[in-house]
Amino acid sequence: MLTRHIRELLIDQAQTGRTITYKELALDLGLTPPQTIHRVTEALEILMAEDVAAGRPLLAALCVSRLSHGLPARGFFATAEMLGLFRGDPAGTEARTFYDQELKRALMFYSRL
Repeated sequence: MLTRHIRELLIDQAQTGRTITYKELALDLGLTPPQTIHRVTEALEILMAEDVAAGRPLLAALCVSRLSHGLPARGFFATAEMLGLFRGDPAGTEARTFYDQELKRALMFYSRL
């Protein structure tokens, strides 16, 4: 299952202390076109819901867009809003603050595994 494989890769990535782009994640997963990034983002949204249900930090925070200045794509913030975690403009300062907090929480949580 794609979500399980993404979770494993992102946990490994978290232990390096670095983020990964959607494209890099798709390549690491061996996904081939069409719609590789779309499949990755759909799976990340499922991971976000699983993490919230389990009381874990958002592992999806490790995956960023190379076009968004080190932030995840808008879908990350839309999903976080739907899950009751974020309110605000996905391009505003509240998005950066929320993201930085979630990334820090995820790195701390998964570095201990």
